[in-house]
Amino acid sequence: MTRSMFARLGRGVRSLWWLLDQSRRALVNLLLLAVLVALVWGLVHRGPPALAARSTLVVELRGGLAEQDADGGARETALRQVQGTDGESVRLRDFVAVLDAAARDDKVTQALLLLDDFAGAGLPTLHEAAAAIARFHAAGKKVYAWGGSYDQRQYYLAAQADEIWLHPMGMVAFEGYGRYRNYYKDALDRIGVSANVVRHGKYKNAAEPFAASAPSPETLESEGALWNSLWTSYTGAVEKARRLPAGSLMGYIDGLPQTLPAAGGHTAKLALQAKLVDGLKTRDEMRALLIERGAKDEEHKTFRQVSLAEYLRRVEPRRGDDAIGVVVAQGEISDGRAPAGRIGGRSTAELIRKAREDDKIKAIVLRVDSPGGSAYGAELVRRELELTRRAGKPVVVSMGDLAASGGYWISMAADEVIADEATITGSIGVIGMLPTAKGTLDKLGVHTGGVTTTWLGEAYDPRRDLDPRFAALVASIIDGSYQDFVGIVAAARKRTPQQIDAVAQGRVWSGKDALAHGLVDRLGSFDDAVQAAATRAKLGATPRLKWLEVEPARWQRWLRRFGGDVHAALVTELDLPAAAGALGVVPAPVASDVVRDLGWLADVAARRQPFATAAHCLCAAP
Repeated sequence: MTRSMFARLGRGVRSLWWLLDQSRRALVNLLLLAVLVALVWGLVHRGPPALAARSTLVVELRGGLAEQDADGGARETALRQVQGTDGESVRLRDFVAVLDAAARDDKVTQALLLLDDFAGAGLPTLHEAAAAIARFHAAGKKVYAWGGSYDQRQYYLAAQADEIWLHPMGMVAFEGYGRYRNYYKDALDRIGVSANVVRHGKYKNAAEPFAASAPSPETLESEGALWNSLWTSYTGAVEKARRLPAGSLMGYIDGLPQTLPAAGGHTAKLALQAKLVDGLKTRDEMRALLIERGAKDEEHKTFRQVSLAEYLRRVEPRRGDDAIGVVVAQGEISDGRAPAGRIGGRSTAELIRKAREDDKIKAIVLRVDSPGGSAYGAELVRRELELTRRAGKPVVVSMGDLAASGGYWISMAADEVIADEATITGSIGVIGMLPTAKGTLDKLGVHTGGVTTTWLGEAYDPRRDLDPRFAALVASIIDGSYQDFVGIVAAARKRTPQQIDAVAQGRVWSGKDALAHGLVDRLGSFDDAVQAAATRAKLGATPRLKWLEVEPARWQRWLRRFGGDVHAALVTELDLPAAAGALGVVPAPVASDVVRDLGWLADVAARRQPFATAAHCLCAAP
């Protein structure tokens, strides 16, 4: 009986085990089946949903238009917070790709530009965006623009539309071009700091704010010519787009003291009278008109639409063919590695070398948007481009908003240099600074002393007065760097050093004036540069583009996602606690200017090298 009981128990255990095993197999099979179904579903339904007919492409720009996403450090985070911006931007290439693809899409019948949150861009970037809008329009599709108000840069894009609508309480605001700088010499003298600026080039004014109390005559001359050239370009393009007589914008601006009171102080009404806009409409009136001209989205009770970001998912990049490699040189130039949005001598040079060694890449377009920076970093980049040309791959430079000083230096190893008429370029000059603060320490009752084995050991100590012998050495090195810069440009532009020196001296030029002085080969767009590279590489009319960029580090992605504390960023990165404390009592634009300028001075003082030569214009696109 005992044996029979154990037999029954064994059969029960085996049955239970069989049931568990079958259940496990069934569960695993069901999971595998679910995975397979999900994969098949994903393959069948991959990509965005189908686009409905008569859709409106809504281009709502938030932030600026930039060549590439910027992955800055704590300083950039601090400045964005001081300025009240979050650093959001749209890549110019994405904007262009969406407009060009939508122009060929029968489902998209019109486009709407919403520009209230558009932070603007330099005039060359606006030219590129306007050209994409023009191609969309040339496909037989209407473009409309609506805004609560328009500033100068927003209005440039709005002017490309078939119709511009303005809120009845809005305005169109023009300011023109130009800038006022802060000059710090008196303030630095008061606290006992000497900037000790060494420069070569009578127009080289990047460090002038630290060594003077007002702009020099040369600065007023060169910048006056630059701003007038850019303003002529802006007004001419807007008047052409709006079919207004030449001089209309200046007439509108100059007449405001009389015309605005005559219009009862109603800025929108005045803009309509001046034919700057085509209609005054609230947002709901704009929505109703687009339903009428497009199609109604019954679910959302608005017009049928697709956003720029949603449409970008539909744009498939080309793969597999021979390509043109595009390297973006955007931002300030440093010696070593730098994230996207800035130029690192080593990191950008590595991108160029990577393109040179890629058998699929047959030519390189260098897209430059830089005010310069480290002369050494600039030379690292230029040298890699020179080696690329020696290897038999064509190099074409496309200048964007800025290609000045070091940004011009890196452009001097190309088969062809193409600039926009409004590019800010030139600034062929070199500066150095050796800040000292002995006066500050004296005021605090702090003194220094010690022994060194050579005079160079005490020649430059920020706590002591600058040794005149060392200042003379630095001046000699700055002069040598300037002669190197001029020699590089002369060889690249097939001119004599004397001819280049006559248009150098640190002076900035518009692209149009740079062409007249032989500093660039021709005026044109990024597409023109791509076509030039394709022709030289024998790639045909529509080459594939391969963009080579620095991948952001993990900490940079976290910083960009979560931001940073302004005060901590200023203290740790800028070492300017006094400036940080002042942020709460002065207007944000003023505070951000001071933080930026003095932060640059602090960087110079904090470098591990005893000094550094800089090819920098300390300028920005208007």
